[in-house]
This record gives sequence, structure tokens and C-alpha cells, in this order.
Amino acid sequence: MSMNLFNLSGRSAIVTGGNGDIGRAIAQGLYDCGADVLIVGRSETTQSVADELGSDDRPVHGLRIDLADREALRQGFADAVAKLGKLDILINCHGIGSAMDSVDFDIEDWDKTLEVNLTSVFLLCQLAGKHMLERGRGKIINIASMTSYTGGLRIPAYTASKGGISQLTMALANEWSAKGVNVNAIAPGYIKTNLNPHVWGDPVRHDQILGRLPSGRWGNTDDLKGAAIFLASAASDYVHGVTLPVDGGFLSW
Repeated sequence: MSMNLFNLSGRSAIVTGGNGDIGRAIAQGLYDCGADVLIVGRSETTQSVADELGSDDRPVHGLRIDLADREALRQGFADAVAKLGKLDILINCHGIGSAMDSVDFDIEDWDKTLEVNLTSVFLLCQLAGKHMLERGRGKIINIASMTSYTGGLRIPAYTASKGGISQLTMALANEWSAKGVNVNAIAPGYIKTNLNPHVWGDPVRHDQILGRLPSGRWGNTDDLKGAAIFLASAASDYVHGVTLPVDGGFLSW
């Protein structure tokens, strides 16, 4: 198989959640394969992260957008595409979540989680879809979760949103695949990030999870780069509507 299938030179990519550990790793993977990259984040560190990812010769753009604000999302998307000149790849990697017993789960937390994790993803897919369908090609990659397959524990809103991501991915693929636009998702397994040290740093919980991993180790963010590059490249042109687990074998155990 020619490695040119994975060459992203000349492709323009938006990565939301790009200042988080997973989004940053995926943005770096696309950049290293030649893509022009713009990361979106809600933090004031977004541009500094972009500067660290890029170089003077090939900068990575950063754009601070509150994706929970629908008008800001629409304007920010337009600004991002204008900055890149076109859009070939959209990676929806942003998300939030909170844990509490379902009988006590706050409805405001529910609404915010669904807005950020599902509704904003649909709006971004919709905006990207219009742009890509006009051009007759494009790659959309949503970040799902192990809770797209399982119920999780004490995270009903997060689980509902990530289950929705998997279904939304298939729904859009059904409509757009024949028109040159691939819509797929990645479901990360247990990945060590700065957001979950309370899990992997707990010896009991760490070992419980490790016992469910045929790979014999937790994942790291670099483990997600290959899946993202594959789904963003010509190598996946006949792959539609898939939620690809990158989970160290968790689901097969």
C-alpha cells in the first residue's frame, strides 16, 4: 500500500478541543502528515498551544471559541474556514462531563453536557457538511467514547451524549457518503490524560481497569494519532459511519 494514501499535504483541518491532551495529539498527528491545522479551544491558552504545535515555516492557527454559544460557534466556524481558505477535515474533539448519582443529577448539568457534547457537534458537522458537499469531498471525525458502547457509572449525561455521537455519525454517513463526504468516529478507551488522574492515579481503580485490558497497558494520547490519520486520509475513502474503538482490546475482553 502506498504511503501516499496517508499524506495530508494540501489538506486543511479544524480540530476542536485542540488544547486538550487528546485534541492536541490528533492535531499534531495531522500536522506531521502535512495538513494545515487550526485548533479551536475555549481556553485563553489555545493560541499558545497552537504556537507550540507549529513552526515558523508552517504555523498552526489557534482560535478561541465558546462552542456552547451557538452564535459564537457559527461565527467562529466561518472565521476558521476563512483563515484556512478551505476545509477538508473536521475533528470534533471537545467535550465536558460531570459525575453524580443519576437520581441527583442536576438538570442544568444535563443540558450543558448535551449542548456541548452533542448539539454543538451536530452544528459543526452541519456547517462542515454544507462546505464539503459543495466541494464533493471531506472527512468528518467525531470523538465518541467507550460509553458509546457501555453505560458508564454515574455519568448519565456524558453517556447519553456519547451514545448520541455514535448514532449521529451513522446518520450523517447515510446521507453524505454517496456525495464524497466520510463521517466516522473514534472511541478512545482508557487513555491517560491530565483530566483523569483521579482514575489512573488511584491504585485500586487503575488495576481494576488494567485487568480488563488485553493489551496489558493503559493507552496514551499518541495511540490515537494513527486512527485519526487513517480516517482523515485517502486510506479510508470507503469507510463510512464507523465508530472505531482505540481501546487496547477493552471491548473484546
